[in-house]
Amino acid sequence: MSSQSSKAEMLDNLRAMLRDVFRLRTEGVAYARLARAHGYVDGYMRVLIDTGVADRRELLAIVAEERLGVDGPATAPLPADIAAA
Repeated sequence: MSSQSSKAEMLDNLRAMLRDVFRLRTEGVAYARLARAHGYVDGYMRVLIDTGVADRRELLAIVAEERLGVDGPATAPLPADIAAA
């Protein structure tokens, strides 16, 4: 397995873990379960940075993409009736 394919695999694993965290948050699971999932993601990201597989900017971009996929855009236009108020 080449280092590029293993990097792609690791980043795919991170994406799956992030989707799981965002899904758990949306479902309103118990705090302990959500905190544990966050801890796994944080640790995984730390390993990716410490081993030089990915840098912070790359990981932040992945988090932003996955968050967008689950939550939609961070901002949206307001309906006219609300914007006028």
